[in-house]
Parts: sequence; structure tokens; C-alpha cells
Amino acid sequence: MDNLMLYFGMALTALAGLAILSLVGLRAFAGWLDYKRAELAIGQDRGAGGATASTFARIDIADMKERLRKLEAIAAGVDI
Repeated sequence: MDNLMLYFGMALTALAGLAILSLVGLRAFAGWLDYKRAELAIGQDRGAGGATASTFARIDIADMKERLRKLEAIAAGVDI
């Protein structure tokens, strides 16, 4: 009878631990979803002004290409 109570207690403890971990994971996932919703809302607000994240990325890429051209010209000894 003692072994049965021991196994029952261990099973109950494992089940309680699993329930707690599940609730914590669910809460974290809900928080992550809220974060992503807020991120999307900010992106939509920025899009209303005419500039989106892809626009900023294109500007950054164009800026990097221009810097690379200047560095290549300097390395080749050409005056800019």
C-alpha cells in the first residue's frame, strides 16, 4: 500500500508540474502574440505616412552600395 501511495503522489506531482508548465507556456505565447500585434500596429501607422519597413531597407541598401562604390574608388586611387 505504501508503494501505491508513493506512485500516486509522484504521478500527481508530475501532472501538477506539467499543468504549471503548460500554463506558463500559454501565458508566454499570449504575450508574444500581443507583442507581435503591437509591432504590426506600429508598422501600419508608419505605412500611413508613406514609408514602410521595405522602403527603409531599400534606402539602407542603396546607402551601403554608395559607400562601397566610394571605398572601391579610394582603393583604386580615383578621385571622387
